[in-house]
Amino acid sequence: MKKLIFLFVCVFSIQVALADNDKPINFTQLPQAAQKFVKQHFPKAKIAFVKMETELFDKSYDVVFNNGDKLEFDKKGEWTEVNCKSTVVPSKVIPAPIKKYVETNYPEAKVLSIERDRYDYEVKLSNFWEIKFDMNFNVIDMDNDQD
Repeated sequence: MKKLIFLFVCVFSIQVALADNDKPINFTQLPQAAQKFVKQHFPKAKIAFVKMETELFDKSYDVVFNNGDKLEFDKKGEWTEVNCKSTVVPSKVIPAPIKKYVETNYPEAKVLSIERDRYDYEVKLSNFWEIKFDMNFNVIDMDNDQD
């Protein structure tokens, strides 16, 4: 029993040591897909810093611009979040069905943030609406965060 507890403590210690390990990196150390995304959609933005986040079994990358905009990428360099504080999400980043839904239902609103994972997309609009879509672009949740 003592050996089992000791093993558990060792595994837990290693997990804690490896989790949340943020490391600043150069732009050129990003995966090629991430570099291409930044150059294509944010060509004039000034990069404040780039970091790699290492978790136990995963890796991700953040690019933060001087104006506060932030991009997040997975280990392959595919975007997972585009968060624009002082600009809007480039229209070419937004999937066409989401863009059409927003233009039809909220023509005055701008997309300030878009996030995706393997289950859904979530967009935040300038009119305080947060809309969640499934992977088939059906609306599955809405929330007005004006409070």
